[in-house]
Amino acid sequence: MSRLAVVLFNLGGPDGPQAVRPFLFNLFRDPAIIGAPAPVRYPLASYLSRSREKTAKANYAILGGGSPLLPETEAQAKALGSELAVRAPDVEARVFIAMRYWKPLADETAREVAAFAPDEIVLLPLYPQYSTTTTGSSVKDWTRAYRGPGRTRVVCCYPTAPGLVAAHARMIERALEAAGGARNLRLLFSAHGLPKKVVDAGDPYQAQVEATVRTVLAELGGELDHQVCYQSRVGPLEWLGPSTETAIRQAAADGKGAMVIPIAFVSEHVETLVELDHEYAALARDVGCTPYLRVPALGTAPDFVAGLAEATLEAVGRAGEGAAPFGPWLCPAEHGKCACRGRAA
Repeated sequence: MSRLAVVLFNLGGPDGPQAVRPFLFNLFRDPAIIGAPAPVRYPLASYLSRSREKTAKANYAILGGGSPLLPETEAQAKALGSELAVRAPDVEARVFIAMRYWKPLADETAREVAAFAPDEIVLLPLYPQYSTTTTGSSVKDWTRAYRGPGRTRVVCCYPTAPGLVAAHARMIERALEAAGGARNLRLLFSAHGLPKKVVDAGDPYQAQVEATVRTVLAELGGELDHQVCYQSRVGPLEWLGPSTETAIRQAAADGKGAMVIPIAFVSEHVETLVELDHEYAALARDVGCTPYLRVPALGTAPDFVAGLAEATLEAVGRAGEGAAPFGPWLCPAEHGKCACRGRAA
């Protein structure tokens, strides 16, 4: 029986108040996030983690003091392991988790995978849309950390994969049914933002987010009032727009309610449970955007988990090593930071 290690990549989150500052430090010292040289980046990361600690702790306090992202990811890993056991009974598949900025970090997971001694390794990001700041950073970190056996393949992205699209569409359909239909509602597809200069330099993230939205709308089979928007902006740089805040204000001005879909988040965490459910909900009340509704993140939705299993097994069947997308997607030529084309991630 061959051994398959599947490594799920995710952001990570502090598991308690004492972990907030080191989590933020790990985030800001990542050269994919702040591109300055290390002698500048490390002091800046220290300053930013101190200055933002209080606000971040207040947000995590709403969630009980820490992030739910690890338990959410563990549930997805368990569901994927069960799905692989059904689809590939002749393979001993084990699903691992490697977080980028808090435990379990890549070094710890790399030791566990090496001890498992796999024949095959599939690196599977829980970021459907590729960015150098997420999947690219995680793959680099894993490559640095892992020294064990096994042929490695990377599922670099899956923005239009059937399982992902079907899962989003089913969740939106259920939310619309509960709301009594789409009349007087604008669907706001909210993705985590990026500085515009990152995208202008060839990062395919925005194009992939927009591709996901187009494909989900096609799956829903109708012309629905909608907008793509971006949340979680920090710092003075110009970010992708419009912001989710601006989109909510515009919906109110147009006499519309809002149904917010976390289109680039597959797990519930602080950006969904605090930013969307508390901060933007309060904004919607203030500006008269009613109703304000939020579709859940995909979590362990069966179509999504089945899609992850299909992506894993397709990757195992690929010749050679390296990165490739899953599903009908190819980055346009101008996206030189695409993991498959530019190899610059």
